[in-house]
Amino acid sequence: MKKITLLIVLLSFVQFTKAQDTCDAAFPITTAGLYVVDAVNGSEFPTVICADNGNVAPTAGEWYAYTPTAAHTVTITTDIAQNTPRVDTRFHVYNGTCDAFTCLAGDDDAGLNYSSAATFNVVANTTYYIVFDNRWTSAGFTFQLIESNVVVPPVIPITYIASTISTVNSSYNICAVDMNGDHLDDLVGISANNLRIHYQGAGGSFTIADFPISGSSMLPNWSMAAGDCNRDGYNDLILGSGSGLSVWRSNSDGTAYSNYTPGEYIFCQRTNFADLNNDGNLDVFSCHDIAPNCYYLNDGSDGLTFYQSNTTPGAMNFGTIGGNYSTLFTDFDNDGDTDVFISKCSGPPCELHRNDGNGVYTDISAIAQINVTPIQTWSSAIADYDNDGDMDVIITASAGTHKYFRNNLDTTNTVEEAFTNITVGSGFDTNTSTNIDNVAYDFDNDGFVDVLGGGAKIMFNQGNSTFAQVAYSGMSMGAVADMNNDGFLDIVNGSTIRYAVPNTNNWLTVALQGIQSNSNGIGARIEIYGSWGKQIRDIRSGEGFKYMGSLNAHFGLGQATTIDQLVIKWPSGTVDTINNVTPNQRLSIVEGSTLGVNSFNSTAFTLYPNPVKSTLNLNMTNTTIELKSAEIFDLNGRRVLETTVTNHAINVEKLATGTYILVVRDSSNKDYTQKFIKE
Repeated sequence: MKKITLLIVLLSFVQFTKAQDTCDAAFPITTAGLYVVDAVNGSEFPTVICADNGNVAPTAGEWYAYTPTAAHTVTITTDIAQNTPRVDTRFHVYNGTCDAFTCLAGDDDAGLNYSSAATFNVVANTTYYIVFDNRWTSAGFTFQLIESNVVVPPVIPITYIASTISTVNSSYNICAVDMNGDHLDDLVGISANNLRIHYQGAGGSFTIADFPISGSSMLPNWSMAAGDCNRDGYNDLILGSGSGLSVWRSNSDGTAYSNYTPGEYIFCQRTNFADLNNDGNLDVFSCHDIAPNCYYLNDGSDGLTFYQSNTTPGAMNFGTIGGNYSTLFTDFDNDGDTDVFISKCSGPPCELHRNDGNGVYTDISAIAQINVTPIQTWSSAIADYDNDGDMDVIITASAGTHKYFRNNLDTTNTVEEAFTNITVGSGFDTNTSTNIDNVAYDFDNDGFVDVLGGGAKIMFNQGNSTFAQVAYSGMSMGAVADMNNDGFLDIVNGSTIRYAVPNTNNWLTVALQGIQSNSNGIGARIEIYGSWGKQIRDIRSGEGFKYMGSLNAHFGLGQATTIDQLVIKWPSGTVDTINNVTPNQRLSIVEGSTLGVNSFNSTAFTLYPNPVKSTLNLNMTNTTIELKSAEIFDLNGRRVLETTVTNHAINVEKLATGTYILVVRDSSNKDYTQKFIKE
């Protein structure tokens, strides 16, 4: 135990005795004030570094658990008169829990004489962990926590220039996606019996091509989706109407398109391409407004077989009633397969269907506690807003009020846990603008996902589960894509492209080419690691309600200049890993292309014996890493074993003779890879 002296501003001197040597015993703070610690000598130290000079690990820390009673803009600083002369300090601020941290803020040298200062936003009744380490000093010092009752709105983080493209004149201009396999986003226009594509060229120029379409087609007066359902390397289109859908499919070289209109009556709302049974072929899905949802299974030979949930014998269960307005396919429980979130209108609550494999989907809406009523929504904006490695949900209202739910994923995946409603204080509680379409992207490339919806504004993520409204004159919803290949996302609405004006933030775009998985990599999880911690994206065909945007994954990096590791987890189970990725580029990855290459921090451990007959041992060269699980892949990218790591050993006796890739995961969900030979 050590003596901690607390000076509250404008209050009398008060003295407390409380251990704060570990996160679990962190000293509780609920008010602003001055806090004096005798020394930085706690037994637990930060392993997730949020401040500068993060390449050197500390050996001690002092921990505080700050739980504000209201939303504030908070400043923590050691650049104060109580420290005369100033002390060289470093501190880190975390979201999350003691066993699952995410960096929120931190600083090393912002103050006088290398003292520290950082400002960030907090929400009420949420605990934030503040920890000082001994990177530069173990001596005592005083820090001040300052609260402001008004969250300072950001400066405009990104600006736009609107440009009208006169040749964009089709009846439906609601799609921007690559159509010729070069991974540059193109403009797609639909009219009766004609497909018009503006192919993107150098510098954002366009080349126009028209493709006549014979026969009678449904037109996309409700929604569009794109994906390569016939696996010829060119994207096909779903056109969703109030009477059914049509699929416009490319020929083998992308020089012609044909219409397939199956004929079943569907009051289509959101349409999607998704590999529902994970056979490597994209299936066709449509929300049904007045009946259970419908889909067409793809047999891989241009055959599409119709099913309706809870109706057709053998159909997968995607709900039992109508009111289905938008589906979004993403992996909520981090088990490697794609779950389904269904936004509902006209009264019934939204639904979350967990993918249990083998075509079984289980409605866990009540368990997740996202089935709130009353609610009126046509779409939901889904992303990892707090960068903690799982997908959160903002049920964005088409009328009424928005709801923001944080995913409380248990990384052991043994028990489903309820999401937490964190709407209050988030900015969505005071956002009165509603819209039928809402989408989640990092528009300003700061590393945190924002939301575009109604009200001619973007809700910019402040990095602490709060959002600030920034208005843009004339802004409206549209397809989101990079229309001039500059790494910043643009917004296409009709014949107008609102081009983002690049700021100084860095970025990365990832384009996928599936081999065993579907050719777009739809359903793949992409992770990047760096000084910010971890970011994730899932490849989806269809965001929001109506529009179809880019199938490339887009990451903002803020001011970070290095990407330590890029991981692609394909629907097939293949895992590709690339280390030391250069920012500010579009990176194209073919499934399985990196297998066999030693990866991220491969010096973290060595394997012995190698070759191995029965037990593979991991000799840890970095003792700060805590391993928790392991996966083993063959050189074809197939996962052959998934297990826990016990006493730094893995039993591989049952594996066949051959060469394998071992991927181990630590307690911070970071992956490390080594190759070994099984005798």
